[in-house]
Amino acid sequence: MKEYQVVSNIRVYEYTELTDEERELVDKAREMTRHSYAPYSHFYVGAALRLRNGKVIPGCNQENAASPSTICAERSAIFAAGAQYPQEPVVQLAIAARNEKGFMQAPIPPCGACRQVILETEHRFKQPIRILLACETGIHVVETINALLPLQFVEESME
Repeated sequence: MKEYQVVSNIRVYEYTELTDEERELVDKAREMTRHSYAPYSHFYVGAALRLRNGKVIPGCNQENAASPSTICAERSAIFAAGAQYPQEPVVQLAIAARNEKGFMQAPIPPCGACRQVILETEHRFKQPIRILLACETGIHVVETINALLPLQFVEESME
């Protein structure tokens, strides 16, 4: 038997320790939770990403009774960015979530499908995406999706 360890570095910042651009993304992600359509789960997720050109693209989850038709906030923002600015890499992505009681106490990381989309977006542009997970206990930051998805299924996996 062989064993190895996978380690992820996650930094936790106070809101005031963020740059102006990072605070703008976190604020937009929190705002987007109010645009979320979540009549079934009552779990409202907002996202906001910054492209290399400085444009901010928001997203929010949109539920559907046929749940496979639902889309997460992260993917809605990434796909909107790809449709509007197909040649611009994503450099930062902020995510916030709340339920009927308020914003979450712990960070809410992207689901598996969103992690895969973020991974492929990083690979497409050959650039890491800094991910900011906003919650009531701080802003949890990872420098690349690799920290949240250490074992990856990518194009080379199929060769």
